[in-house]
Amino acid sequence: MSDDTSKRGPGDAQRINVHEDYEVEYWTRVLGVPEDKLRETVKRIGVMTDDVRKALGKA
Repeated sequence: MSDDTSKRGPGDAQRINVHEDYEVEYWTRVLGVPEDKLRETVKRIGVMTDDVRKALGKA
């Protein structure tokens, strides 16, 4: 993945990288959850997008 911060979407759509601000912004908007909820869910469930969606009831 490039370090090009002009990118607005995820570098890998199957994983959520909470260490990149633009990815956090993207996923909070797409999933309709606040940042703290996203970060907590990723910490608890893992980084796989499908797992996070299921845990948030967004599958």
